[in-house]
Amino acid sequence: MLKDKSLTYISLFSCAGVGCYGFKQEGFHCIATNELVDRRLAVQRANNKCEFESGYISGDITLESTKKKIYAEIHRWKKMGNDKVDVVMATPPCQGISVINHKKNDKDIQRNSLVIESLEIIEKIKPRIFILENVQAFEKTFCVTDKNEVMRIGDYIRKRLGDEYTISSRILNFMNYGSNSSRTRTLVIGVHNKYRNNISPYDLFPQYRKEKTLREVIGSFPRLEWGEISQDDFYHAFRTYDEKMRPWIHDLKEGESAFDNEDIKKRPHRVINGKIVENVKKNRDKYTRQKWDRFVQCVHTRNDQLAAQNTVHPDQDRVFSIRELMEMMTVPHNFRWMDRSLEELNQLSITEKRRIYKEHEVNIRQCLGEAVPTAVVKQIAHNISNELSKKRYESVAIGTVIKEYQLTDKKELKKFILSDPLQLGISGLQRVVELCNAKRNENAAFYTNKFMISEIMDALPEFSNETLRIIEPSVGAGSFLPLLIAKYAYVPNVLIDVIDIDKDSIDILKVLISKMYIPNNVHINIICKDFLKFDANERYDLAVGNPPYANLKDKSKEMQQRLAENVNTETNNLAEFFLEKCLRIADYTALVLNKTILSSGEYKPTRELLKKVCIDKIIDFGRYGFSELSIETIALMIDVKRKPGKTFIKNLKYNIFLNQKQEYITDSQFPYYIIYRNDEFDAVADKLEFGIFDVFRDRQITKKNTVSKNEENCIRVIKARNILDDGTVVDIPGYDMFINYKNNQRLTAMQYVNDMSIYLTPNMTYKPRVIRNVKNVVPDGSVAVLWPKDGRNISDEQLSFFATDEYRKFYFVARNMSTQSINVDKTSVFFYGVRKDDE
Repeated sequence: MLKDKSLTYISLFSCAGVGCYGFKQEGFHCIATNELVDRRLAVQRANNKCEFESGYISGDITLESTKKKIYAEIHRWKKMGNDKVDVVMATPPCQGISVINHKKNDKDIQRNSLVIESLEIIEKIKPRIFILENVQAFEKTFCVTDKNEVMRIGDYIRKRLGDEYTISSRILNFMNYGSNSSRTRTLVIGVHNKYRNNISPYDLFPQYRKEKTLREVIGSFPRLEWGEISQDDFYHAFRTYDEKMRPWIHDLKEGESAFDNEDIKKRPHRVINGKIVENVKKNRDKYTRQKWDRFVQCVHTRNDQLAAQNTVHPDQDRVFSIRELMEMMTVPHNFRWMDRSLEELNQLSITEKRRIYKEHEVNIRQCLGEAVPTAVVKQIAHNISNELSKKRYESVAIGTVIKEYQLTDKKELKKFILSDPLQLGISGLQRVVELCNAKRNENAAFYTNKFMISEIMDALPEFSNETLRIIEPSVGAGSFLPLLIAKYAYVPNVLIDVIDIDKDSIDILKVLISKMYIPNNVHINIICKDFLKFDANERYDLAVGNPPYANLKDKSKEMQQRLAENVNTETNNLAEFFLEKCLRIADYTALVLNKTILSSGEYKPTRELLKKVCIDKIIDFGRYGFSELSIETIALMIDVKRKPGKTFIKNLKYNIFLNQKQEYITDSQFPYYIIYRNDEFDAVADKLEFGIFDVFRDRQITKKNTVSKNEENCIRVIKARNILDDGTVVDIPGYDMFINYKNNQRLTAMQYVNDMSIYLTPNMTYKPRVIRNVKNVVPDGSVAVLWPKDGRNISDEQLSFFATDEYRKFYFVARNMSTQSINVDKTSVFFYGVRKDDE
């Protein structure tokens, strides 16, 4: 971004610059554009894409010399005041990926690895936003990584850039997102984590719209005769071909193919030794006359040939003209294909026009067939500019805003939302609402960070329903709504029921919704009610949201009746109750939950319930979920209509992606789910005997009954940091505490003083270690007391084993890579396994 707030971008594999012309239209400055083929780069020069000649970089991007030229341009712009590259857009070659290409070969995986070059540059430049565009199969296709590994492209994008970017991908048919022709492509958008609580990739994707018909796009174009070049528009011309082919298409009606002609002479053929040899129909839609009143078919690179797909005009014996193709690809009328204006070209003689056509036509047509539609990129560029121009406020700053504008007053809050004086946009306003909600602690409702919602949206299934029914059981400020609307914009009818128990929240939500973009296909029903007492009239396709994190306070008879269906009768947790109800009323459920649901003994019945249905995905947010809470959260995504199969696991902290067999991670030989279970874990588990120990952890020894000096009648309080890896105990000045033994005999922990049959282990640690009890010490809550159930003696070798890297890696996986809530309790102590060879 420059000092005047104008934005900058870099385009890789830019072809003729048709797509990224959308950035130029939105006022972006092009730092550098890279293309291998000079004739395509010449088109970009004709459109004055770069402000400096050195910005047009011709060359192989795999060469270090080419990359250095790109980095040199970045440095040039930095000296001009550009703080950071705002956008990198890359559209690497797709021949090895596209289903249209019938000539794939063994080098395609290597060719696909040009994607890796794009990622390397993105990783080095670290733009605010990156965009990758390619064919539908892009992310599922294999590439060769920089470490010579063969990996799916989608997985590698996230592996390489996921630490620094929130990444979302969508497969879109561009005809519904700005283009005038069908073009199903993959768009991958990454937003730097600096902006992840403010900008979602879903804010940047183009907006859904109804597709146009061919008649709407080119129906007004003047008719062309054989070989004619329009006097008013040089680019609207009849491309001639071998006249013997004209009878093949002349009598065709809309939708008919020359291969369907009854007369063999009118079917595509060659004459060899006087005999008619029919051409092979390798692909559908060759020599096929297009239909006026249906959507425009995909523009391919060989749009100059009758024999290519979907190239024949609906009622003229020709392929589409360049201008018609430009309209289909939403290329602006003033776009230049050469260094001459349209006015100049129109004034040329017919001989000169034909000479220019002979020189440029095939290149232009190929560029159009390979291009990203300009209007699609223009929308993305507009969205980027809009989002980056908004003011960003963190929680502390929002607190100041709340105080300054007196937003704890409901009337003032409504006025603030409607006027949006700070231009926060809907996301910023939602965050303000959540943070100034005086009842959010009472209702255990916390703001769902935007990056979490992006991750969930990316993982939600697609639906082919005519009508999609969604329920949000604890809507709050409606954080999920904008992205849900964007995600399912293609569904003809989207019905969203949003529920909240708090009337004030509902009143504010109505004002927020008035500020949202709600397309005609979306209908939102706002319901003020306790979700647990809500009666669903119809089954939902999707339940999604962030249920409250608290225990149930309502002890009424009605509530007890409502909960009678629940499988888990051992918990009083609202989130668990919400989960069970969602599973009963919806086919697919995606809820943000406390990660302890995977392991806590309280949720064992819930886990048994989930084992019977498809656990589709688990997204592990770690502590990134809520800035207000020191808890770890996951998104749990359940498909009750499918049988258990594979479960996709994603860990944001460690940028891990796994596809696990559900039965493997929910194996009943362990007391809870082990979602990161692997061969290394199993190898250690095979050597261990589990369930050996019982455990006790003190909750009575506190600062109130301890002192910092060893006084009369005191004994030492042993704490976690006192226990070293080698089994010794260390003194730590300023940390060590003591307790009067005589005055505190009633404390439960005192029974373990000088009991040499017990063992001690730090309670909440990523680095387990176990020691024999120490004379004249008592453990506080940071140290757990272990004792073998069968009274066995644990050898020194075994005690040392607990502090080895081998066991610690095992234990880390056993605790599901958690960093919070890893107390040694009656459930988790199971994993303090003793080696089977220990005597």
